[in-house]
Amino acid sequence: MSSTSPGGRPPGPPASAGSAGTRLRRAPARQTLARVDGALGTLRAFAIPMRTRFRGITVREGALIEGPAGWAEFSPFAEYGPRECARWLACALEAAWDGWPAPVRDQVPVNVTVPAVGPEQAYRIVAGSGCRTAKVKVAERGQPGGADIARVEAVRDALGPGGQIRVDANGGWDVDTAARMLGELSRSGLEYAEQPCPTLDELAMLRKRVDVPVAADESIRRAEDPLAVRAAGAADIVVLKAQPLGGVRSALRIAEACGLPVVVSSAVESSVGLAAGVALAAALPELPYACGLATMSLLTGDVTGQPLAEAGGTLPVRRPPADAGRLAQWRADPGPWRARLAAAAEVLAAEFPDGLG
Repeated sequence: MSSTSPGGRPPGPPASAGSAGTRLRRAPARQTLARVDGALGTLRAFAIPMRTRFRGITVREGALIEGPAGWAEFSPFAEYGPRECARWLACALEAAWDGWPAPVRDQVPVNVTVPAVGPEQAYRIVAGSGCRTAKVKVAERGQPGGADIARVEAVRDALGPGGQIRVDANGGWDVDTAARMLGELSRSGLEYAEQPCPTLDELAMLRKRVDVPVAADESIRRAEDPLAVRAAGAADIVVLKAQPLGGVRSALRIAEACGLPVVVSSAVESSVGLAAGVALAAALPELPYACGLATMSLLTGDVTGQPLAEAGGTLPVRRPPADAGRLAQWRADPGPWRARLAAAAEVLAAEFPDGLG
């Protein structure tokens, strides 16, 4: 890897305070803070109920900001602190001010997502979708392994023998449990297992014990993580999400550096936020797997009148505008989101002065 800054410039010689070199290096940080001032002035918070509990939440909350390139979403989950939120903010600022790289395709294939529901509801979700790939949540806290098996079997019945099934445990199993459960679930035919165990060491151990390909998701939250995943032999596939990785350009660099097949997934955003994931999938040179971006079906509403909804197993590559009426319908208190954005901005300006893009 070349010795360049995150912004792509060779590192210059040390500069004294007030010198031209210092002023140049501080310029991107000033630009970030200027953009944040603009973002705070346009921020609109939303809270949209989920159709089914997902990732332990029943309401998806977030904020939209508007810049010269359009509306963007900033929606880190409630448990994330300013340092982790900084990358989510970088993604929003890129979307609102810079836009995204040119696409190489005009639609992206997607999977239907099946929450940790009963087999009858799982069957209905898949049968009502146009997708030929299903991502099935497993290892839900408080549910027995038998519930996972019944859910996956119902999904296989709905898809028929030609469909693809991937399971997502969100790191909920230890190695022994994962090996046992994947042995059971693989009877229904699995494309891969997403984050079956929480740590890289556990994923690497599991790969030696099962034939099911392993995908890393939660293990990838910083730019260097995909390289660690590959070096540890922890995964066959990496799952990339635009917001947690700092934006579309940052995620594209990570995909290139990692060298493993990529699945693009969402963070259960509104259509405004999903558009960044779609832009990432559309710009990748290769897209061997269906993307986990058809997640608007998990929400009871949207912030746009032109939602990014799956049709025929694909999503169109486009950027839906925010709608004032729908923003008003799902309006939430903007105060906490302004505070979170401002705290994330301080981290972004201090720790990533040259930006992430």
